[in-house]
Amino acid sequence: MWRCIKAPSHIMSKSPAHRLPSWLRKKQAAGDLRWIKCRLRARGLHTVCEEARCPNIGECFARGTATFLIMGNICTRSCGFCAVQSGVPVPLDPGEPRRVADEIQALGLSHAVITSVTRDDLPDGGARHFAATVEACREVTPATSIEVLTPDFEGREPDVATICQAAPDVFNHNLETIERLTPTVRSKASYRRSLAVLAVARRLIGKGLLKSGLMVGLGELDPEVEETLCDLRHVGCDIVTIGQYLAPSRKALPVVRFVLEETFQRYEAIGRAMGFRAVFAGPFVRSSYCADQVLQDGRASFIEAVASEDVPPETT
Repeated sequence: MWRCIKAPSHIMSKSPAHRLPSWLRKKQAAGDLRWIKCRLRARGLHTVCEEARCPNIGECFARGTATFLIMGNICTRSCGFCAVQSGVPVPLDPGEPRRVADEIQALGLSHAVITSVTRDDLPDGGARHFAATVEACREVTPATSIEVLTPDFEGREPDVATICQAAPDVFNHNLETIERLTPTVRSKASYRRSLAVLAVARRLIGKGLLKSGLMVGLGELDPEVEETLCDLRHVGCDIVTIGQYLAPSRKALPVVRFVLEETFQRYEAIGRAMGFRAVFAGPFVRSSYCADQVLQDGRASFIEAVASEDVPPETT
């Protein structure tokens, strides 16, 4: 049984934080990264690493891994934190699921993360296409664990169920921010609706793990971060990631604060005390960053808990 632990409150400036502190100046990965970009372009594939201008792209590409972005690279929403292009998307490509699966096999990935743009233009939000991609991966590279990072499908339970029926190892849907800031940060999204999506996935995903992620530095207070963690734990979330928001462009929402390493450590301690199987918090943490290691930590935590009889097996 978890309980809330009150984090100390503090006063925060409402003005944007302009100067990037030294600990957020990430070194470029060594080596030529064009090879993986060329591979992806040759197969007609996109990555959220490139489209969202992730600061970890060099590190991940150097490791030979990427987070696949399906259903095109144009989103029907325009969220204040995101660099993905917004507009009118192209029709779905029926050959994309197999090409994603083939590339995962070619890269030799033991764990693959598949995400998508939001497709509010489609009746099912692209849920069947998402499921087809998971199924293609299962057929081509059955030993690879699959993590899906999904949009909210406007809260439609049958569409969430479509993806859960494909049995991904991890179902991930990000809250992104606290409830108070959601209307500003997430276009057309709802904090409570996202929690409902996670609750549905928890009920339907069986032995799969449930995951979500937050950005900090957008104007939230520490007690609000803790409240969000409580909400995620309440719907059965197993894994949570917490990272520093960095504006991907001048048009994006400004950074309000740069969160200190000790604050991330406190978030992690609070989350673990609540009973999350894995909490990954730090300045450069992103939802799919080192997702293979986070999955291993989550599984190891569960095995340890079952062995000590802290968690009954039926909770999986």
